[in-house]
Amino acid sequence: MLKDLFLLGFIGLLLLLGLKRPFIWVLAYIYIDIVAPQKIGWGLIQSFQLSLITFVAAFAGWLLLDSKVGSRFTFRQALILVLLAWCGMTTLGAEFQDSAWAKWDWVWKALIFAAFLPLTLRTKLRIEAAVTFIVLAVGTIAINGGIKTVFGGGGYGELRLLADENSGMYEGSIISTVAIATIPLALWVARHTSIFPRHWTTWAFTAGLVFACLLIPVGTSARTGLICILVLFVLLLRSVRYRFLYAGAASLAMMAAVPFLPQEYVERMETIVGFRGDQSASTRLVVWQWTIDYAKEHPLGGGFDAYRANSFTYNTVVTTGEGAMRRVEYREVTETARAYHSSYFELLGEQGYFGLAVWLLLQGLGVWHMESLRRRFRRRDGDNRSWQWGLATALQQAHLVYLVGAVFVGIAYQPFLFMLVGLQCALWSYVQRVEGREWRAKLTGKPRPSPAMA
Repeated sequence: MLKDLFLLGFIGLLLLLGLKRPFIWVLAYIYIDIVAPQKIGWGLIQSFQLSLITFVAAFAGWLLLDSKVGSRFTFRQALILVLLAWCGMTTLGAEFQDSAWAKWDWVWKALIFAAFLPLTLRTKLRIEAAVTFIVLAVGTIAINGGIKTVFGGGGYGELRLLADENSGMYEGSIISTVAIATIPLALWVARHTSIFPRHWTTWAFTAGLVFACLLIPVGTSARTGLICILVLFVLLLRSVRYRFLYAGAASLAMMAAVPFLPQEYVERMETIVGFRGDQSASTRLVVWQWTIDYAKEHPLGGGFDAYRANSFTYNTVVTTGEGAMRRVEYREVTETARAYHSSYFELLGEQGYFGLAVWLLLQGLGVWHMESLRRRFRRRDGDNRSWQWGLATALQQAHLVYLVGAVFVGIAYQPFLFMLVGLQCALWSYVQRVEGREWRAKLTGKPRPSPAMA
């Protein structure tokens, strides 16, 4: 009961503050969409539709009370609406209506909010506030999981986070991917924050948060998390100043960490190489082949949860015994209604070729836009790295880590991904608007506008 009252008090405070600054309602929705406090509590809090309340408040606040100066609608926001309309159409004709509409209930909100978010992020301060709230919301889950991992509460399917369930942000592979993707955003906030003091305490908290995020794949024993860590390590090589020093320090840290890793985690990571002996990995390959065949028969997609139509039998390699008594044999396995375990095949099976193409275009444009901004500000500022360069780099790194993790996890519609897309649209629009004003100011000789107020 005390937990419920604390959570409701915090949310109530955000709603009250929003009466003076409506943008705070947008931040409240970000917090609720990621942390899902209604799933953490046990009683009173579950009687409130917190997500719906803050969702409506965010839209109404912007529409009725907030300034629209500087709000722009980009091509990628239009793509989000196209994807939304296509998902709605495939849901109407979905093979499994009950589960399809259940998934639609949260997917449409993630897409609508992603298209809406850039309209509210008109200034640097607002962009920074949104990034900070995302980092702290993910950190709320990651710090809890990191502490439990340190004290031995981890294991595949055993790590209990804030909410005792195995879906959404509280599913092991999903939170592992999201936690690692959040690291570059956390580092950007620490470097460029104007919300918190630039003090050693800010960096100390950031270091603790990064460590907690790195512990999540260990606590969940999620193989996807290890792959995401390796991808992030490579991506950071592009942006750090002293690459050899970074590579050496990171390698030493990884070697030093190995003796302290749980044996269960090490054994599970070894199955990445010997995947044919792992039933979970073998199933994914068969499901992916089934999805390709299914898309040939249903090129427009089968709607949400179309995977429930699959059924197949295959052989998996099983090793028994040790040493001289070790035996390798093939075991026949029959599976039905197995999930895609890949965002790309999830899109192909549910939304068909067109839906997958729109989704890929949306993601590809995001990576390209951030690379374009990186190059623009690198040419302009050289080694004096601006906050715009830093944020474009962090968003690109977070996005690429997520997209790699998405190869092995069905997270194509997760709100976190579309919040990244919304932030990218906002930064792209902000730079185009402010840079255009500065160029016109040079021509006319007028003073340049303040970046915080632009």
